[in-house]
Amino acid sequence: MGMEQQAATKGDENEQLATLLHNARAVQAVATAVEGTLGPKGLDTLLVDEGGNVVVTNDGVTILEKMDVRHPAARMVVRIAQSQQAEMGDGTTTATVLAAALVTEGVRQVQRGVPVARVIAGMRKGIAEALRLLGERAVPVRGLDDPALTRIAYIAGREQADIAELVVEGARRVGETKLRDPDFKLADTVVAHERAENEVVAGVLIGKQRVSRQMPERVTDARVLIVDDALAPESLDEEALATEAGFRRYLELKEAFVRNLEKLVRLGVRFVAVDRSLDPAAEEFFVDHGILAVHRVARAELRRLAAHTGAVPIKRTGLKKREEDLARYLGTAECVEEDPRLGRVRVTGGGGEETATILVGASTREVTGERERIARDAASAVQAAVRGGYVPGGGSVEVAVARELERLRATMRGMEGFGVDVVAAALRVPLARIVQNAGFNPLEKLEAVTAAQVESGSDALGVDCDTGEVVDMVAAGVLDPAPVKLHALKTAGEVAEAILRIHTVIRMRRDEEGDG
Repeated sequence: MGMEQQAATKGDENEQLATLLHNARAVQAVATAVEGTLGPKGLDTLLVDEGGNVVVTNDGVTILEKMDVRHPAARMVVRIAQSQQAEMGDGTTTATVLAAALVTEGVRQVQRGVPVARVIAGMRKGIAEALRLLGERAVPVRGLDDPALTRIAYIAGREQADIAELVVEGARRVGETKLRDPDFKLADTVVAHERAENEVVAGVLIGKQRVSRQMPERVTDARVLIVDDALAPESLDEEALATEAGFRRYLELKEAFVRNLEKLVRLGVRFVAVDRSLDPAAEEFFVDHGILAVHRVARAELRRLAAHTGAVPIKRTGLKKREEDLARYLGTAECVEEDPRLGRVRVTGGGGEETATILVGASTREVTGERERIARDAASAVQAAVRGGYVPGGGSVEVAVARELERLRATMRGMEGFGVDVVAAALRVPLARIVQNAGFNPLEKLEAVTAAQVESGSDALGVDCDTGEVVDMVAAGVLDPAPVKLHALKTAGEVAEAILRIHTVIRMRRDEEGDG
């Protein structure tokens, strides 16, 4: 190789290392913003926007989503938290911290002279083995009365006992079959309100008030209609309305619309929920006939209402059906009433699936938002544990898995072993951050936990963040849902690999149409 080629190769390597270092610093900066929230002694973050609006939170994904993050590698880490939230609903901070640790340790190995490809190959093996070892350690939940569920909700709910009890009660009311349904999220049943008392509602809360104050506040033994559309007469364009024939057609459509509404009265419909707007003619008709109606209801709430009442949503054209056919689309509810204190409508005693709404109370608007986030995390953790079991928490099980990876490393030849070292080092970071946030020396406590685990043969030993003593996390009730940890490590590994593969960063030009 000539001198010019050697210089070019060296320059290329320097550029790649500079890019890696730059990306690693950006990733670590993002992780630093959330790692202070880890563990029972983690503190809150105050977020302030340009208008002076304030959010006080301990929730990793909320912090990351509201941060002004511009660096492309850092944005990739933010997407880890979003993916973790979408799939698991919990563990976003852990996923972020693990990703940053994997990138940082990976760059450290590259700086030592290990080729990036070998580091990545070793990381893949290490993560695959770590996922296997974590999965083996998962303990199944023994039904919804298992005391472990309350402890899981308590830990994920940042040690707020009232929220933990609410979430577990809500889970029991929903039932194990529903919790295992991949399309159901217990976190979606959580509602917080600053004027509410903690309560598990045996039904659905709709975040709307009745359309008119003249409508009844409460109806019982109601048949329920759900309109997945606007509830209004068929429309004509303005040109048609400008003609005499068009105006006659408009009157005919309006009369037909009212005749269709009369079918609802004969069918005993007392409650109507509408996806979009409710026409004034329909509003007047419902007031005259004692029908309670809400409109512009969120799609997620309509789905839950349909499941609970057994109603099948229809379009407005569905009202043209014969009464006996239309009846098959109706659901039932024992009681529908507006709660003026909350500004919401309660639907209970539905003829479909049993469901629940976890209503969390708070003192102020800011606290309400955080209490809702905490309850959603707890609900997600409980559901994940029901589906996939739990493991010792507090970072203890990750330290145990890291020790197992070191044994694997001792049997490996070649540079891929350095990639396994990366994973083992990253797995120790959660415990280190937790004890650091509690005011202890992370190196000292890591050594103490590692030695105690080796001596006792227990993977459950971790650090009591109040005393600093090494204790059994399972005996102390510090439990984490296994699927949350598995997904966090898997996602962190994928994104860390993608970042380590980046050779250089090039700004894309903006095309003439303005598309990025």
